[in-house]
Amino acid sequence: MQSRALLERLISFPTVSRDSNLALIEFVRGYLAEFGIEAELIESDDGRKANLWATIGPEHVAGVVLSGHTDVVPVDGQDWSVEPFEMSERDGRLYGRGACDMKGYLACVLAAVPKFLEAPLSRPIHLAFSYDEEVGCLGVRSLIEALERRPVKPIACIIGEPTELRPVLGHKGKLGVRCRVHGAACHSAYAPRGVNAIEYAAKLIQRLGEIQTRLAAPERRDERFDPPFSTVQTGVIEGGNALNIVPAECRFDWEVRALPGFDPREVEEELKRYADDELVPAMRAVAERTSIEFEPLQAYPGLGTDADSPVARLIQTLTGRSDFGTVPYGTEGGLFDQAGVPTVVCGPGCMDQGHKPDEFIEIQQLEACDAMFERLARHLAS
Repeated sequence: MQSRALLERLISFPTVSRDSNLALIEFVRGYLAEFGIEAELIESDDGRKANLWATIGPEHVAGVVLSGHTDVVPVDGQDWSVEPFEMSERDGRLYGRGACDMKGYLACVLAAVPKFLEAPLSRPIHLAFSYDEEVGCLGVRSLIEALERRPVKPIACIIGEPTELRPVLGHKGKLGVRCRVHGAACHSAYAPRGVNAIEYAAKLIQRLGEIQTRLAAPERRDERFDPPFSTVQTGVIEGGNALNIVPAECRFDWEVRALPGFDPREVEEELKRYADDELVPAMRAVAERTSIEFEPLQAYPGLGTDADSPVARLIQTLTGRSDFGTVPYGTEGGLFDQAGVPTVVCGPGCMDQGHKPDEFIEIQQLEACDAMFERLARHLAS
C-alpha cells in the first residue's frame, strides 16, 4: 500500500490517548505479517494499549530505529470543517486528526516496508510504534526497557515528529509538578487565626518567578532554542470555597521546560527547601496540622545530539540537509538517547498544524518522506 492509502487507514482509528490503540496496532501487526515480519507487542499494565516492535533485516547487528507514537490529542470542543477521523483531501493537503502528528510518518514507514525487504539490508531497521506520547511520553518507556535488555543496541533512532523533514538535534525536557498547600480554615473576620493556603501558594509561585528570572540570565542561554533559556510557569491553580472563609486548601500545577544539560529537578528541590525551611514553620506556628506537599505529574528528558555524531551525519545523508535545528516541544527522543541510542528528530509535516482543528499534512511532505526512506534502504544495503 502507498503511504497515502495507509494514512487513510491509520486516521480511521480514533487513537485519542484516553482510549485504546489496540485496533490500530493489530492492523499494523497484520500488515507486517503479510510480508512475513513478526511484530512483538508490549502491552500496558491494564492491557488496553500496546507498543509495537518489529525488525526488518539481520537480527544480531546494530540497526536503525524508526520511531513514532500512535496516539493523538482529542478533538473535543474543536471546530472541524471535516470529519476528524475520516481522511479528506483538499488543495494538495490530507486532513484528519493525526495526519501531521504523527500518523503521516507512520504511514511512510509502513509504505517503505517492501523497499526495506528488497534492499537487502546489511543492518536492520526496527519499527517502534508507541502509545501515550501525548500525555507525557509514558508508553514508550516499557518498550525502551525491553530494548535495553537486548544483546545488541541500535546505532541510531529517527523520531518522526513533524519537522518538515528538517533534521532536529535538540529539544527541551519537561518536569511537571502539582503542589498542594494544606492550611487551616477560619472565619475571615478572624483571618490571622487561620492559615491561608492561597496566600502561601502565592509565595511559592512568586519564588518560581524568581527562579525563572535567574534561568533567563545571559550565561544560562542557548541561542539554538526559542526561547533560548529554560522556562518555568504555573498553568493551573485552584483553592478556596467562599470569600468569608480563610481557605484551607490550594493546589497549583507548574512545569519546567529545561534546556538539555539542565536538570529541572533543581527547581523542584529549591522550591521544596523554601517550603520546608521557611513556609511550613510559619504555617505551623499558627496551626500544627498544616503542610505543603509536592506530587510528580510528568517528566521526560531533553535531547542534545552532537552535530558531529554518526546519527547526525546519517540524517544529513538521508535528507541532504545540514541546517540542524531544535524544536520547543518535547519528544520521545530524549528517552531513547538516555537509554544509549543516539537520536534525531525528523519527520514530514509541520507542527504548526498539530493539535488544531482541520489538522493536515501536505501530500508533497509524504512524498518527500517516502523518498527519504528509499535513501535509507539504499544506505543500509551499501
